[in-house]
Amino acid sequence: MRYGKEHKRATRQRIIEAAGRRFKRDGIDASGISTLMSDAGLTNGAFYTHFASKDELVATAVADQLRAQNADIVEQAAPGRAGLEQIVRWYLSTQHRESPVDGCPSAALLDEIGRCTVPTRQAYTDGVLIVIDGIAARLAPADPLSARTKSLTVYAMMAGTLQLSRALADPRLADELLEQGIHNTLALLDVEHEHVGVSN
Repeated sequence: MRYGKEHKRATRQRIIEAAGRRFKRDGIDASGISTLMSDAGLTNGAFYTHFASKDELVATAVADQLRAQNADIVEQAAPGRAGLEQIVRWYLSTQHRESPVDGCPSAALLDEIGRCTVPTRQAYTDGVLIVIDGIAARLAPADPLSARTKSLTVYAMMAGTLQLSRALADPRLADELLEQGIHNTLALLDVEHEHVGVSN
């Protein structure tokens, strides 16, 4: 039975989304093709209909995860400084910490992405710059490019804080780290923070 292009596209997207979640849960190296295809409800044999290699799937899934993060979080945030605070408070929330499968691919996979192929690192770079440019547009609306490096620094600080909070065995210390991370990040962004709550 032959399926149309729309079905093939939908199946490919299902594999990409399932892979993105599995990579964040178990890591890239620990996620084999058979597990990834099983997560998508498909057989191993269907894999090569959609991807030339696991590396291609990794690059595609990482880019897709970052696009989703931008669409679901950054684009939904208010303009200007209020939006910056919403993004920071979402990123450094206990909910985000406790839900790595649904969260930021950078915090979950950065160490592995750094060891990936050049195409995967390029896909990551392109994807993360979409997120960064959304932050920069709120930080410097008149000239977002001037704030790109500062925005990248802020993103790195948040990702590292979240990673460390997830690794700590002491829940109280982990919570305190997130709170301090929010304070430090907002200070770096020069954001007044008395009123805006977490944006989920």
